[in-house]
Amino acid sequence: MSSRPAILRSLLLLAAGLIASALAFAATPPEPPANKTLQALFEREFRYELKESPEYATFVGVDDYNDRLSDRSPAAIARRKAHVKALIGELQGFDPRRLNSQDRVSHALMLRNLRLTDAVNALYGALPFNGLGGWLVVAPIAGPQHSLAALAKASPFRNARDYDNYLKRLAAVPLAFEQLTALMRAGMQSGWMPPIEAMARVPAQFDAFTGADPTTSPLYAPFQSFPPDFAEADKLRLQAAARQAIADQVQPAFAKLKRFIEQEYLPACRASLAASLLPGGNAYYALAVQEMTTTTLTPQEVHDLGLREVARIQRAMDALIAQIGFKGTRSEFAQSIKADKRFYFTQPDEMLKAYRDIAKRVDAELPRLFAELPRLPYGIRAMEAYEGDNAEHYTSGALDGSRAGFFEANVLSLATRPIYEMENTFLHEAVPGHHLQSARAQEIKGLPAFRRDGWYVAYGEGWALYAESLGPALGLYKDPYSRFGALSWEMVRACRLVVDTGLHAFGWTREQAVRYLVDNAGIADDYAASEVDRYIVQPGQALGYKIGELKIKELKARAQAALGERFDIRGFHNALLDDGALPLTLLESRIDEWIAGRQRAATGHAATSAARAHR
Repeated sequence: MSSRPAILRSLLLLAAGLIASALAFAATPPEPPANKTLQALFEREFRYELKESPEYATFVGVDDYNDRLSDRSPAAIARRKAHVKALIGELQGFDPRRLNSQDRVSHALMLRNLRLTDAVNALYGALPFNGLGGWLVVAPIAGPQHSLAALAKASPFRNARDYDNYLKRLAAVPLAFEQLTALMRAGMQSGWMPPIEAMARVPAQFDAFTGADPTTSPLYAPFQSFPPDFAEADKLRLQAAARQAIADQVQPAFAKLKRFIEQEYLPACRASLAASLLPGGNAYYALAVQEMTTTTLTPQEVHDLGLREVARIQRAMDALIAQIGFKGTRSEFAQSIKADKRFYFTQPDEMLKAYRDIAKRVDAELPRLFAELPRLPYGIRAMEAYEGDNAEHYTSGALDGSRAGFFEANVLSLATRPIYEMENTFLHEAVPGHHLQSARAQEIKGLPAFRRDGWYVAYGEGWALYAESLGPALGLYKDPYSRFGALSWEMVRACRLVVDTGLHAFGWTREQAVRYLVDNAGIADDYAASEVDRYIVQPGQALGYKIGELKIKELKARAQAALGERFDIRGFHNALLDDGALPLTLLESRIDEWIAGRQRAATGHAATSAARAHR
């Protein structure tokens, strides 16, 4: 019998398999090349931002402007507002349909950011404010009492030129503070003012910068030590210049600003709390919610979501308490373990050592959850004394990798930092939270710089809160108290949805907000009060955490359902990370594309395998 029919049949089957495979991978048209004109615009605008915000340039590791501070004069702010409008027009000249996928994402991101800034600027009218928080330049968690000290830590000090640049920056402080004062006066005249209840802690935060001895100022810290090859004569010259600059220029400027805040600004602060009662009204808070959540959710929808999350986490906490065998209410359990001395360190070095031990254990487990990890290292260090009882935080590394990232632990208030909350705090602030996410973004090749250093609260804080949920997969939360600590902090983030919207949209009082946090999250009254003050002066910011986490978990469930056994947690995590920070709406689109790509790849693989089986 001739073998030709069998051969022909095999060839037809093979051809059909190859066609099916080709069709599976040809579901999208070929990508056009990168648009060089658009990419040049991205680079130009990144450089513009660095020049307009020298402090930002220092933080990302660009040294060109380390000798200056931002110009916040009315003319400079008007120029920036006009630039926003002009750049929107320029970007609208590009047709997204003619761009490749990454150029299209970059174009959409920049245009979205600019339009939102332009909408907020329109609320301010002719006032000299620019951007969402432009009207509030001094607050308990913002202002020169925080930013200048952070700059001192971020600035390079490799040679005499670096120190001289820093001295020039110190010399710019008086003018910068005059401009800040002018902005605050504009707020007093226009009604763009923070609530008095949230501002009481601010004057005391200036004390570290107004003392008689300039060498005790946090801004003198760079002159306490020098690189080993420094000439002694240069050390003495620079130290003398620093003492004079701080004593003659910086300390008097801080003292003057403090007097203005105490004597004029605080008495003019408003009695009401709600952002919706600012001159911008409900439109301002709606824009704040849109910016901080990067969604279209309304304040009512966010509030209702928060109530559901609080109820869900309450059930999980109650189940854990029952498992432990405690007889009493959730509040009583929280108070009992907070009063237990077993759960507290007595020396700062003990806490730092414990955090570094957690880091060693987690680092070893990360490759099981991530296909690619950042090269940039991170350190763990204590917060500075002048920061007081502020929350633990992460300081990102330089964009070029020349400066490591740092998790800064609060060892100043050991009595309010229980050991059972350390694991989830580390996961949030270091890895796989803020450090892993931001360092990975900084190292992604081919993305414009503004995306490699981009930030959206809902994405960045949502990822960090999601990172806390990875504790069991990383070998943490093995004891029930650490699990309770993780649930407690998840509860805080859920409460924020209720409290922030309650304060700014539904007429809640400060005391009502504090009680809600204490009663549901089990945190101390003082800490709850500081949290509420933060929500009051940063409308909407606290919403991003839980909204972002829930969206990431939703996308994970969607991918698992669509891909089944082919779902790969390592690939999924890098799909979340490898576009840099994104608004949640765009992140959802990109993950849907990733899922579709995996499905096409699976279809093509199956078709090819079938064809080979019939050869």
